Amino acid sequence: MQAPVLNSKFVGSRVPFLFLNNKKSPDRRITSISTSCGCSIWNNYHYKRSARMATDNKLRHVTSMLEVPSGAGKISALHAVILGEALASEENDLVFPSDDFARQAHVSSPQQYLEMYKRSVEDPAGFWSDIASQFYWKKKWDQPACSENFDFRKGNISIQWFKGGLTNICYNCLDRNIESGNADKIAIYWEGNDPGFEDSLTYSQLLDRVCQLSNYLEDVGVKKGDAVVIYLPMLMELPIAMLACARIGAVHSVVFAGFSSESLAQRIVDCKPKVVITCNAVKRGAKAIHLKDIVDAAFAESAKNGISVDVCLTYENQNAMKREGTKWQEGRDVWWQDFVPKYPTTCEVEWVDAEDPLFLLYTSGSTGKPKGVLHTTGGYMVYSATTFKYAFDYKPSDIYWCTADCGWITGHSYVTYGPMLNGASVVVFEGTPTYPDAGRCWDIVDKFKVTIFYTAPTLVRSLMRESDEHVTRSSRKSLRVLGSVGEPINPSAWRWFFNVVGGSRCPISDTWWQTETGGVMITPLPGAWPQKPGSATFPFFGVQPVIVDEKGVEIEGECSGYLCVKSSWPGAFRTLYGDHERYETTYFKPFAGYYFTGDGCCRDKDGYHWLTGRVDDVINVSGHRIGTAEVESALVSHPKCAEAAVVGVEHEVKGQGIYAFVTLVDGEPYSEELRKSLVLTVRKQIGAFAAPDKIHWAPGLPKTRSGKIMRRILRKIASKQLDEVGDTSTLAEPHVVEQLIELADC
Repeated sequence: MQAPVLNSKFVGSRVPFLFLNNKKSPDRRITSISTSCGCSIWNNYHYKRSARMATDNKLRHVTSMLEVPSGAGKISALHAVILGEALASEENDLVFPSDDFARQAHVSSPQQYLEMYKRSVEDPAGFWSDIASQFYWKKKWDQPACSENFDFRKGNISIQWFKGGLTNICYNCLDRNIESGNADKIAIYWEGNDPGFEDSLTYSQLLDRVCQLSNYLEDVGVKKGDAVVIYLPMLMELPIAMLACARIGAVHSVVFAGFSSESLAQRIVDCKPKVVITCNAVKRGAKAIHLKDIVDAAFAESAKNGISVDVCLTYENQNAMKREGTKWQEGRDVWWQDFVPKYPTTCEVEWVDAEDPLFLLYTSGSTGKPKGVLHTTGGYMVYSATTFKYAFDYKPSDIYWCTADCGWITGHSYVTYGPMLNGASVVVFEGTPTYPDAGRCWDIVDKFKVTIFYTAPTLVRSLMRESDEHVTRSSRKSLRVLGSVGEPINPSAWRWFFNVVGGSRCPISDTWWQTETGGVMITPLPGAWPQKPGSATFPFFGVQPVIVDEKGVEIEGECSGYLCVKSSWPGAFRTLYGDHERYETTYFKPFAGYYFTGDGCCRDKDGYHWLTGRVDDVINVSGHRIGTAEVESALVSHPKCAEAAVVGVEHEVKGQGIYAFVTLVDGEPYSEELRKSLVLTVRKQIGAFAAPDKIHWAPGLPKTRSGKIMRRILRKIASKQLDEVGDTSTLAEPHVVEQLIELADC
């Protein structure tokens, strides 16, 4: 084959990453790529067709890497340059790890990945038992490592991993690391909202703080299995509270401190917590938000439903608000600083069964009621730790920063549990990434010498809109792995992230997963194979993704359809709290025998997966899943709103925006004041992140004769795809569509 062309000034130098243009040619083999001095740039890929592994049906969509290590199809006349010198600019660009990176990676080649993946799907019990044995178990499981029923036609859906084994995730996060010699290693670097405010805790100090809170919670009556709601911003006290609950077997439910009092009240009523943990206020940028006032309003709302909370433990966040200005209810409200530090710094561990509950996390659904996703202890522990290690190629010397809030699943799995189970040093940031300016993230990266940076495409796109000088004013030389989470990342944002932020030398772990999955499901493994910008690539160990058509029939090869998963994985959620029927109906009945993700997916000819977004009535706004029914319910609660229909629409920064069609009560005129009032109603009932981006006045909504709203038509109008509205003859009132189009810009 033709040798790659390299700029002569780079010959013999260390080549961090390669950019290869995909050209068409009948030759599908790559044996090696070398510089003129004989140095191998990519000598891990010494595969030919004859070397293909014997595979079975389970591996049919990942074996393309053995045919062509790039997974790129037909390649010849390769032109290889250092990214950063000639930037990635084509959608079919390929990013290869260097020899040096791959050699040091946990998974260093497609061959190694395929061997591990093959075992993980052919012998899942053995594969995951070997990994689970690396953690501390007070008692090993005394039965097969996993049992499952994924098919509702055969009985109730059931998933169990390591049943009968006794362990504790807090012990494995803290005590186990201290016993292995990491007592003085920094566990948390904390960066406040305002530059100059910072703190840190070693693993030993963190354990002391966790034990004090655990002892306090036990003293006020919290027992194994009791719920504790945590409504805190990104202070160190948030992961402390999570770990303290886990230590005593309590079930924590973290609520994002951007939810309204009504949304918080819904969660309190559903899980009936013994204690609510909050702080008096938080600063986001220059603005102070009085969280305690929101909690007080939620308590009042909960009381209307017969649910009262005995203890509100409140942390005084002095940088945002002094305690003197905080509203207080004697007998219920307690200052954290006045009581918790007085308790002992040792606390006995509550050993729990692997299938005992660890946490509840509420997520939006296609109905107005949030779903209480329930994760258990053992399987989640093993899965979150393992995905963290491999998806980010974590090494003990790394400094890791995930920008997610612990109010979302990413903050559970990849701020607290996954990293600490690996003994990592984690950056926790209280503030916003654009305060005091758009360079704040990169200032923090340089300050703490962050090596792994994990964030959402929304933030990437937001910072793309600012001057690149905000990025390039910083060094960022410490970075070695980047990560993306929350929604599909578009190729142009991927390239900017790679070229500008990573200096064209850091692979991007573009992860796909969900609250329900507990951890990463499809992701590149840094060092293992080439990446295609915007593709989540291949499944993680033990994950068997399939793409099905509308009838639930698996589609082979290059295709698009509904993304499902067959067979369980340790991190899978076990039920929806108090509503197992909804669990089965939502996730397992749409396609019998499969877990239905609710996402669409394309698979290209090389087996790479490309996520296309939600296919149900859930909108993914900046990585936050928001049910359309929740927003519609909030809108129609307004006294002047008769009906509302909400759809998602493409948004340059958020990924998806909220587009609301609103029908007013008879006689009410359209006005800007009313538009603002409707938006404020949603902000009040759900939170600012759920506020509609567009209110579209609607004299009527397009409905079938049976009364079903034709959301397909609304999506086309919202996206201004007016020539694709399609047949309207089945509508009860076809002229409504013309009216909506006329009012589109009002």
